Amino acid sequence: MTDDLATRTRFHVAGMDCASCAAKIANAVSRVPGVTAVDVSVSAGTMNVSHDGPAPTPGIVHAVKWLGYAIKPEDEARAQKAHDHAGHSHVELGAGPWWRSPKAVLTAACGLALALAYLVSLLLPDIGHWAFLVGMLVGLVPIGRRAMVAALSGTPFTIETLMTIAAVGAVFIGATEEAATVVFLFLVGELLEGVAATRARASIQGLTALVPKTAQLEQNGSIAEVAADSLAVGAMILVRPGDRIPADGEIVKGQSAIDEAPVTGESTPKRKGPGEAVFAGTINADAVLRIRVTAAASDNTVARVVKLVEEAQESKAPTERFIDQFSRYYTPAVLGAGALVAVVPPLLLAGVWSEWIYKGLAVLLIGCPCALVISTPAAIAAGLSAGARRGLLLKGGAVLEGLRKITTVALDKTGTLTQGKPVVTDIVTFDRSEGDVLSLAAALETGSSHPLAVAILARAKADGAPVPPAGDAKAVPGKGVSGRVGGKTLFLASAQAAHEQVALSPEQTARIAAFNDEGKTVSVLLVGDKVAGLLAIRDEPRADAAAGLAALKEAGITTVMLTGDSERVAAAIGKSLGIAVRAELLPQDKQRIVRELQDRGRVVAKVGDGINDAPALAAADIGIAMGGGTDVALETADAAILHGRVIDIANMIGLSKSVMSNIMQNITLALGLKAVFLVTTVLGITGLWPAILADTGATVLVTLNALRLLGWQGKKAS
Repeated sequence: MTDDLATRTRFHVAGMDCASCAAKIANAVSRVPGVTAVDVSVSAGTMNVSHDGPAPTPGIVHAVKWLGYAIKPEDEARAQKAHDHAGHSHVELGAGPWWRSPKAVLTAACGLALALAYLVSLLLPDIGHWAFLVGMLVGLVPIGRRAMVAALSGTPFTIETLMTIAAVGAVFIGATEEAATVVFLFLVGELLEGVAATRARASIQGLTALVPKTAQLEQNGSIAEVAADSLAVGAMILVRPGDRIPADGEIVKGQSAIDEAPVTGESTPKRKGPGEAVFAGTINADAVLRIRVTAAASDNTVARVVKLVEEAQESKAPTERFIDQFSRYYTPAVLGAGALVAVVPPLLLAGVWSEWIYKGLAVLLIGCPCALVISTPAAIAAGLSAGARRGLLLKGGAVLEGLRKITTVALDKTGTLTQGKPVVTDIVTFDRSEGDVLSLAAALETGSSHPLAVAILARAKADGAPVPPAGDAKAVPGKGVSGRVGGKTLFLASAQAAHEQVALSPEQTARIAAFNDEGKTVSVLLVGDKVAGLLAIRDEPRADAAAGLAALKEAGITTVMLTGDSERVAAAIGKSLGIAVRAELLPQDKQRIVRELQDRGRVVAKVGDGINDAPALAAADIGIAMGGGTDVALETADAAILHGRVIDIANMIGLSKSVMSNIMQNITLALGLKAVFLVTTVLGITGLWPAILADTGATVLVTLNALRLLGWQGKKAS
């Protein structure tokens, strides 16, 4: 896609799975004549290229394909998609099962070669070395080619460069078996990264599945089923009870409860009538609605959420792997030091060539980055394992590094600070027993899937209250549900609807007002023309919510609640937990507030569990999905708390600090040993064999140090 000024073109790129991929592509494309700026998004699988004059598409495509990635201009990708929708089959860019991808084939080939080499070494030990060498080359040749191509494209020191040097260095010191194994494990890691990146991209686009494919279009007095994405602004549609609304619009006729949880996070359905706005993807609960479409499919609420997520991820500065950053200086320095040791003394100090070349080779062995390549992932792997046992999932080392810097945590309410489902918190009776009131209310609600009905039925089941059969049960739109039990006329109504039927006493009115101030929804049970009882219902805070927020405060981290729920409900929950509140927010509002916090210098973690949280999760420095959340929240987030414990937010930040401290210890150990042996080698005290031990010894020490992280235990809520 090229904009109006023909200075920016968008491409779809397949095969990217990390920030290193983005950096290589950006460096290569930036060298194409006419290109002025390159913005690559790994998460969205896109690349935006700014250029002078017409787009130099052939040069851009060639540069990206030379690096080993698939690429297609967005216009071509869209045309192909439209062609596919017309019934013509075509393999989409980057599509297909992961096990058929080039990376999967290469990994399998390398693994098979490694297994065969192991068998050969057992049967014919004399040629085992050569068997492992062949097995290593199966994986290393493509890695080496990528390192060379990246170097020629402007990125000389990549993770592939380090792996190539480490593997070749291991061969020269006789550790061919280890070299082959390291190459295979590197390929496995790359494959898993690719699978994760593909799933993340698919989950973001999967948001559009919330919107139904078809709509009931009202035209010329008749109803016709049409494709939802063909609806024009101003079109009139009919939405039946239980159906998802196919477009953003305004209600023209009818009243119904609208479940807006996917968009706003509202914990209970909202009653809406003529003149009120409804969103695509929300659910019409209990009445037929006539709706006038106010936004085309490409601009509806869900489409905007998808766009916000992708834009937020594109705007994140791609962070390179730590080892890549360090190798920019370390690897060239080692190579330069080895050359200087081998050449300078014989040339300037009349040294013996053979002696100083020997010392130069020893320096190269000492400087072999094997220990560094292994030590950092060892600490990260141990930390991820310890976290996983606690139910904390983090998507890689970059997330671990970022978490320790968090200064503000923004939390959703529904499903994050609260349980995510309403419960009956109080039952107030008037001249009847609590069990009787609960039984009669449950009788009226039997068979209903409304969240408030589910709460009442769950309380009746928990208390063992009998549920008698109800006759003539029917929903009264906007007011409640009525029926007959044991010859008595019952009406379970909202407070307003009950007041219209009977006169409420000052005591009853005061109790209802008090419950409302606590953020509770009140249902009034009428038996005949008398008030039998009140049922207060609220989505209650998680058991450890207060303790979890206190742990964050103790760590010096500020907290704020961002919710789509009403101001009254949010304020009540916020007051009970001692947290600042921002309420009645749409997805873009949450994202805006996160940006505002970042503009004030805060490092923000956003914790949420729903689709409405996805843009803010992506915009935050670290996005954390709470357990039980949607797939989209989990995939969009950088980390996930599987067991839904609020205390685990503080635990995750604590784990980050422990892991990063361990990594710094590992780097100090690895470089410290090398520094010691570098000095002793130059002085002639040690030679090649001690030089080998400097690398392998450092590897053993940092690995043992990393294993200490397996004993990490987080805080537990008291």
